[in-house]
Amino acid sequence: MAEETAAIERLYEELLTAWNDRDARRYAALFADDASLVGFDGSQVDASELEGHLAPIFTDHPTASYVWRVQEVRPLGPAVALLKARVGMVPPGQTDVNPAVNAVQSLVAVQQNGTWRVALFHNTPAQYHGRSDLADEHTADMRAAMAEASSRS
Repeated sequence: MAEETAAIERLYEELLTAWNDRDARRYAALFADDASLVGFDGSQVDASELEGHLAPIFTDHPTASYVWRVQEVRPLGPAVALLKARVGMVPPGQTDVNPAVNAVQSLVAVQQNGTWRVALFHNTPAQYHGRSDLADEHTADMRAAMAEASSRS
């Protein structure tokens, strides 16, 4: 399972890197043909509409960049796995995460013809209502992930 876990983590990294690069085509190409996305705002998008959904967002809006930490990759059956992660977002021109848009993400990956693809990607605001300690922990974790990523580059 270690090899599969690494492949699924790479798929997730490619997905968020495509977002950070504002590349709608590359982002959409990582999804299975019958996949779905649930966005931060609750929008639901089928794989066939992803590129068209994202292209104007990337063209017309300065999107923030993701920083992330995978929390778990768990097999759900043969050639199906769940990845859970925490994310933060760094606004354009800034060097720190914006805690107001921290999120948790879930990705269901399926293996098709030897290649892992996104079957479902779900992005949920991490608001932690009434639990400021969890919100602070999430932000601290994202800052640590940013520091780790910059030390690798």
